[in-house]
Amino acid sequence: MSRHYYISDDLNDLEALEKELEQQGMARSQIHVLSDNDTEVEQHHLHAITPFLKQDVVHSSELGAFIGVVIAGVLLGAVYVLDLHSTAVGWLPFVFGSLVILGFCVWEGGLIGLQVPNQKFKRFQKLLKKGKHIFFVDTRDEQEASLASIVARHPRLREISNEQASPV
Repeated sequence: MSRHYYISDDLNDLEALEKELEQQGMARSQIHVLSDNDTEVEQHHLHAITPFLKQDVVHSSELGAFIGVVIAGVLLGAVYVLDLHSTAVGWLPFVFGSLVILGFCVWEGGLIGLQVPNQKFKRFQKLLKKGKHIFFVDTRDEQEASLASIVARHPRLREISNEQASPV
C-alpha cells in the first residue's frame, strides 16, 4: 500500500475530492485529513485524524517502555550481582519495584507524548500553522490510476509526499 500526501487550503475542494474517491471504490478508512482546524473539517464531513493520533502518545509510550525495561533490568541485575535476592525478602520486592519502574516509565512517556506532535506528522507542522490542510490517501496498487485521474481534476491540490502506508 502507498500513502499519498497532498496539501490544500480549500476544504470544499477536499470534500469534493473525498466524495469522488469514495465513488471510485476507496474506503473511507483510506482517506484522512490532518488540520489544525478540526471544527471546519468536521463541518465539511471530512474524515479527520482524531486528536489522540495527532499526538505522539503511542511512540513516546513505547520509548518509555524501552527505558523502563532497561532500568528494571539494571535493577534486577544489580540485585543478582550483589546477592540481595538471597536475603529473607527474596526476589519479590525487587521484581515488584522493577514493575513499578516500568509502569512509571511507560506512563511518563505517554505524558510526554501528549505534549508533542505525532512523529509521522511533525514534518507538516509549519504548513498546518499556515492554515493548510494535509489530505492523505492510502492506496493499493490497482487504485493508483484512479487516484491520479481524480487528483488531476483538482488543480489546487498539490502532492507533497508519497511513501509506504502504515495504519493511522
